[in-house]
Amino acid sequence: MKTSGNTILITGSTSGIGLGLAVRFNEAGNRVIVAGRRKALLEQITTDYPGVEAIELDVADAGSIVQASELAAERYPDLNVVINNAGIMLSENVLEPDSLKRAEESVAINLLGTIRMTYAFLPQLVRKNDGIIINVSSALAFVPFPIAMTYSATKAAVHVFTEGLRVQLAGSPVRVIELVPPGVRTTLFGQESDEQAMPLEDFLDETLALLHAEPTPKEIIVERAKFLRTAQATGNYANALEMLSAWKASD
Repeated sequence: MKTSGNTILITGSTSGIGLGLAVRFNEAGNRVIVAGRRKALLEQITTDYPGVEAIELDVADAGSIVQASELAAERYPDLNVVINNAGIMLSENVLEPDSLKRAEESVAINLLGTIRMTYAFLPQLVRKNDGIIINVSSALAFVPFPIAMTYSATKAAVHVFTEGLRVQLAGSPVRVIELVPPGVRTTLFGQESDEQAMPLEDFLDETLALLHAEPTPKEIIVERAKFLRTAQATGNYANALEMLSAWKASD
């Protein structure tokens, strides 16, 4: 992926990893569009970070995605990179009926949002010689976090969808990349003060170095994510699942 001269749209970019990427890409000389639901927050970001632009988008709403894709095609004809980063991570207890709503919301945003964004924006990306789709999954796609089991399931599905998408687009100019974060110190699942989570700036440093490598890997996996990503292959799956299962008992 070239370091500058891209036009990049990032969903879920009003905080955390998404905002961090937006700021870094903007500083590197790319045109960056942050996308999110809250207009006031989008306006604040464009004020705080000159050069960053914004578009209202709710990835849980199929109509909103279509409208955003049409607006992007009109306003940003040079758009060549879409990063499907929007996601939520909610705890669940399968014995509590209210958890079903949390599970359904997770599927709507994490999985259907990614799929719908891909279908909506691909017609514009395939017209570029350097089109890129980056789907953000999670290290928890490979070993589930039982207390957030639907989150883990949606990210496993995003991984599989991305693998299939890469095969289908192999003959096109669009490259498909999967970003596989570990736990990062953001507000997602209250990890901003978690010493076990990776500092955001360290994650961004390592991620961008991998994205800008030649050739760019099909999976962007920082060192902290590799234990879970390779757990099945290395025989560490049972130990990793036990480790993640213990979180519920300790919290």
